[in-house]
Amino acid sequence: MVDIDKAVVARYKKGNKIFEILVDCDMALALRQNKNIDIAAMTASNEVFKDVKQGERAPMHEVKEVFGTENFYDIAKIIVKDGQVQVTAAHADAVREAKKNKIINMIHRNAIDPRTGAPHPPQRIEAAMKEAKVNISEHKSAEEQLEEIVVKLRPIIPIRFELKEIEVIIPAQFASQCFRILKQFKLKEDKWLDNGSLRAVVEIPAGIQDEFFAQLNKICHGDLQTKILNTKG
Repeated sequence: MVDIDKAVVARYKKGNKIFEILVDCDMALALRQNKNIDIAAMTASNEVFKDVKQGERAPMHEVKEVFGTENFYDIAKIIVKDGQVQVTAAHADAVREAKKNKIINMIHRNAIDPRTGAPHPPQRIEAAMKEAKVNISEHKSAEEQLEEIVVKLRPIIPIRFELKEIEVIIPAQFASQCFRILKQFKLKEDKWLDNGSLRAVVEIPAGIQDEFFAQLNKICHGDLQTKILNTKG
């Protein structure tokens, strides 16, 4: 069982009835993501409460009526998965940090500095976020927050999102290895030429153009042809 002093409340409401248990925050959130969790290790006691703070236990007849069982572990699983889990400050901080890093990576990989045509380094993006006093919400996905954050960053660092449509012609001996890389992106065309070479057209974020070329050149040792066909953004 988890230490009761480190536990948080998981709450389930059915009509006007409330059921609460004490759980480990991280394990409960993992269970909500359908991960295999030991319910006994996740919980701080085998009691179902009407109000944890008051120490008021839920009447067993109500528990059985709502959950259809008196088995605590089955009840605890339902409360955590279908109810609400109180989040610790430490967990919320960790979630915000992870989302901040994801947003930085999304801007770095998908956008460029229009003055240079090169991607902004992650450190520059992070410094601009700090200067703009950007607040990351743990309740929204990184994707949902991206647009509003970019609006705040643009007065500090110019940002333009671009897509590059690139043609590549790869010699036959390297084609199968390179094709695995090409499939990681939006593959718009692929055709085997009479000499066995592979001609493909891919669409990639402008920010990773250099990384894309470096991956292919590492396999082909520079023996390939590339051409930028179009830029969108």
